[in-house]
Amino acid sequence: MTPESLIAFNLVLLAALASPGAAMLYVIKTTVGAGRLAGMLTGFGLATAAACWTLAAFLGLETLFQVFPWAYTALKIGGALYLIWIAVQMWRHARSPLSDAPAPKARSFAAGLLVNFGNPKSMLFAAAVILVVFPQNLAPAEIALVVLNHLALEILFYTLFAFVLSTGPARQGYLALKPVFDRVAATLLGAFGLRLLTER
Repeated sequence: MTPESLIAFNLVLLAALASPGAAMLYVIKTTVGAGRLAGMLTGFGLATAAACWTLAAFLGLETLFQVFPWAYTALKIGGALYLIWIAVQMWRHARSPLSDAPAPKARSFAAGLLVNFGNPKSMLFAAAVILVVFPQNLAPAEIALVVLNHLALEILFYTLFAFVLSTGPARQGYLALKPVFDRVAATLLGAFGLRLLTER
């Protein structure tokens, strides 16, 4: 493995992180709604799940999914239903005032984990990138380096993102438009869930 291949992996990963998706939308909603720490912990959960999918791609889990397609389908349906459930809750509580009580740390982390674990396409994406970027038969230490690099990069990205979104102006803007923002976010999350549910 060369430094160039790791840089290429990171550039593709950063582009994927910056693109709008269920994970990005969920961390935005959590950060502006529940504060910086909740946003960071959600990001840690998202990052942990994504790094696990990268490890799974190295270990050939996509082959297992090809042999047992029902496992992939079950995971995808579970993830889609979870996103739709989040969307319904956001829509229902769009007009509810924010609670002053901090969100439980474990719940924020677990929510991030579930959002990314419920999207097996993350593993297929990682497998495709790994095939293109890295040579075959990487040593275990090299695989560990790539996975830890992935984890660190996502944690850094979501931490910086949470710091930016938790500023006073961002939070005030959210509070002023909470019903509108929550219902738009709920619609988009629901659409992501439905797309995951219906795509082959």
